[in-house]
Order: sequence, then structure tokens, then C-alpha cells
Amino acid sequence: MKRTVIKGVGRYIPERLVTNEDLTKYMDTSDEWIQQRTGIKQRYWVPEEGNVGASDLGLIASKIALDRAGWVPEDIDMIIFATLSPDIFFPGSGCLLQYKLGLKSTPALDIRQQCTGFFYGLATADAYIKSGMANRILFVGAEVHSTGLDISTRGRDVAVIFGDGAGAICLEGVETDKNEGILSSALHASGKYADKLCLELPASRLNPRIKPEWLVDDCRHFPSMDGQAIFKQALVKLPQVAKETLDKAGLEIGDIDLVIPHQANLRINQAFQRTMNLPDEKIFNNIQKFGNTTAASIPVALDEAIEKNIVNVNNCTILFIGLGAGLTWAGMVYRFLN
Repeated sequence: MKRTVIKGVGRYIPERLVTNEDLTKYMDTSDEWIQQRTGIKQRYWVPEEGNVGASDLGLIASKIALDRAGWVPEDIDMIIFATLSPDIFFPGSGCLLQYKLGLKSTPALDIRQQCTGFFYGLATADAYIKSGMANRILFVGAEVHSTGLDISTRGRDVAVIFGDGAGAICLEGVETDKNEGILSSALHASGKYADKLCLELPASRLNPRIKPEWLVDDCRHFPSMDGQAIFKQALVKLPQVAKETLDKAGLEIGDIDLVIPHQANLRINQAFQRTMNLPDEKIFNNIQKFGNTTAASIPVALDEAIEKNIVNVNNCTILFIGLGAGLTWAGMVYRFLN
């Protein structure tokens, strides 16, 4: 049976450290206020002078993952790039990354599923590999949020949450009798809640797409969020999708060695932990250090967990879960087995 396995993981976080205390210079907030609501202590942003896009962060993470996989760029059959903050409106950041890797015609696909970009991206890669359309796929989740946030008291509910970063994963199809690799996935969406977390402008449904008053007076080019609505949905949907994903894999929560949730909000992850009766050593969080890096959060967390030997790449079964804008929510079970 053909299985989709991880051959290498890499991450890149920009060097500009922004603490909660730093944010008090721009908005009415405090370290206590931010930590109480999100669990975040700090995040990293790209340099203030700009000119650094998602594909630039993704390139560095990709080179690390490729090196660990023992691949060169020419080994890649396809690139899948997940981001909600592309370098430019179009073409996609996957095409930009492809060029920066020195590739000439390797196909590149962008995934726009925000906080569940990891799940949709890996499920797509799994389908391509199992269908025989590709065998070696580079998945990248990368975000540059900082240049698009309202860094003021008006925008603090959103601005304090997000960080910049990138994670990359090299995926390969292998013929094996072992029950390893991607064991199951579950993907869901509900556009009913689209307005609870969104970025409206620029919008093709409007003519013109942008007006000065929309920017100056209404700030519709900044993301908006109904945090309570998202929190309530997460409390219900994350345990549901976890059970669905486990059922598909023929597993129970006790069979899982580690849960790596999307790093959206530490309070959400702690609530999930309580609901699932998970001990502290069975769930991994790093939002305290990096904030919410949306599509990058799980590959970044996975790479750190491997680095710290929390994930044993010779024998470890992981449950990934996440929820975000769309509304979208998803789960995946992956098993390292060597």
C-alpha cells in the first residue's frame, strides 16, 4: 500500500522579537491583558522596512526541510503553498517560491484555508501521491501578518495575536505494509460563519475594489474577528473532529502519543485538553513564543517538537487538530514509524 510519509521538516522565524510590553507603545494594552486572553507572551515579525514576503520565509524553511530529507529542489514533483498573506494579490506565493528554488516548470498550488491550511494542504498532497500524480511534494505554510495588522487600540483584539513565520514539510509516497504516515484526515467548512473572522479588502465584489474612505474611516483593509464566536465554535467542533479523525484511523485518544493543535489561542487548546482528558505531556503548545502563525503554526510546532525530542521520529502517533476562518476545521492522524 502506498503511504504518504514525512521525510523532512523545517521552520523559519524572523528575528524581530515583539513582546507584549513592546505593543503597549502602540495601543492601550498590557502583558497581563494579552496573556489572560490568548496565552501569548511574544511573537516575531519581519523587519519594519518591509520587502519580506511569505515566499521569502518559506524559502528558508524549505531549504532546511529539503536538506533534512536529503533532497535537492529538482527532486520536488509539486509545491503546495498554504498562506492567507501572499506576497502579492496574484500570482500565488507557490509560484514565487518555485522560482526562488531555481525550478523551471514544477507545478505550484496555493491553498487559501487560513488556520487549517496545513490540513487542507497535506490532505491534497496525500491525494496527489496516492493517485500517482506526484510522489515527492514540498508543503509550505508561511505567513507575514505583521504588515497587515492595525497596530492601534482599535485593532488590538486581532493585532496582539498574530506572528510571522514559516514551516515546510517534505512528503513522499512509499510502498509499505507498515501502518505509518498519514493515517486519516477530516476536513470541514461552514461559510455561515465567514464574517466572524475575515479580511474584506481588496474585494472583487466591490467596484471599485478600494475607496480611500474605506481605508481611512472604516479600516476595512484590516482583519476583523468576533473572538467569542470563534471560541465557542472551537469548543464544540475541535473535540468532534478529533473523534471523527481518530475513528477514521481506527484509533482512540489513548493510542495517541501527542496532540499538536493549531496555535490559535492557548485558552482554546487548554479547553480542548480538558475535554479530551489529556495530561500535559500529551499536548504541545508554543503559541506563547510565536503567536498565531496560521498556516505555519503546526509545521513550526512539529519541527520544534522533533527538535526537542518530544516527537520520536522512530515511533510516534500524532493527532493534529485546528479551526479557523471560513469557518474551517480539520483533523489529521500521522504516525512516525521506522
